[in-house]
Amino acid sequence: MPVTRYHRQMLLPVVGDEGQAALARAHAVIVGVGALGCASADQLVRAGVGRVTLIDRDVVELTNLQRQTLYTELDARERRPKAVAAAERLASINAEIAITPVIADLTSRNAAALLRGASVLIDGTDNFETRLLINDVSVRDAIPYAYAGVVGVTAMWGAFTPGGACLRCVVPEVPAPGSLPTCDTAGVLGAAVQTAASGQCVEVLRVLLGHIDPQRRVLTEQDCWRGTRREVRLVADPACPCCAMRRFEFLEGKGSDTAVLCGQNAVQVSPESPASIDLPAMAKRLCTLGVVTLSPHMLRASVDGHELTIFADGRAIVKGTTRPEAARALYARLMG
Repeated sequence: MPVTRYHRQMLLPVVGDEGQAALARAHAVIVGVGALGCASADQLVRAGVGRVTLIDRDVVELTNLQRQTLYTELDARERRPKAVAAAERLASINAEIAITPVIADLTSRNAAALLRGASVLIDGTDNFETRLLINDVSVRDAIPYAYAGVVGVTAMWGAFTPGGACLRCVVPEVPAPGSLPTCDTAGVLGAAVQTAASGQCVEVLRVLLGHIDPQRRVLTEQDCWRGTRREVRLVADPACPCCAMRRFEFLEGKGSDTAVLCGQNAVQVSPESPASIDLPAMAKRLCTLGVVTLSPHMLRASVDGHELTIFADGRAIVKGTTRPEAARALYARLMG
């Protein structure tokens, strides 16, 4: 048998020829291609997961480069959509993989369609509203969900699989604003991101290779600075509104139409109903108000001291404020 790029991995008894073939048939959907999403996508593409879909709503910023390993300074200067920039980088790493970038915000309106057909859902997000939406799809459609999170020097990861506890058993509701540390308030150690992503990818590979132990469902938390680790056993809540009561409230629209973007002094505003924006026409209209730059995927406009990045699906990132009400007001004035 000829030596393939996966030879060292196939030598592992837990993988072998059959396992590698299973990975080639798998479809991983990664929601959020920030720090965690970059690291996990890189590892899974190198491992030979056959199809990878990247869903992200954001563009590359200079401050991303400290920990978001798929991007370059050129990506940041051009403020390229993360999904597109990541897909191009990953394709240069492994041309055998089918990689699909999706420039979109995952919402209750599109989650079912965007996540359909996945073998595993991979969390690269930075907010619990989106995580609980992913969890709804995971439980409803019996798709394993690989969770990870990083704040400061602490990394956490685990897998929620059919028949066990779901994320909402652990986090019943979206935490109140300001109640948890964020990358804005606590910072992020790049090495902690890699630790969390590696743990997350091990869980993904266990899922795809059929090696999940139903008796050992845990969340692992590691303090990467002190080198300490603890495990929290995942126990299904018999009163869980999601996996026990089968109420999929986030998939049915629970949540807001705005999101404060971590570390960016920006707010994302989404339209109340699906939209399709004619970007060249919008650019022509906005150019009377300020400087406008148009690209194939988006347009940027500097208006009233704010910078707006407008996408074809009607979303806008309003930079220069962290007040959702101010962002919505500017969006309504300019977009209708």
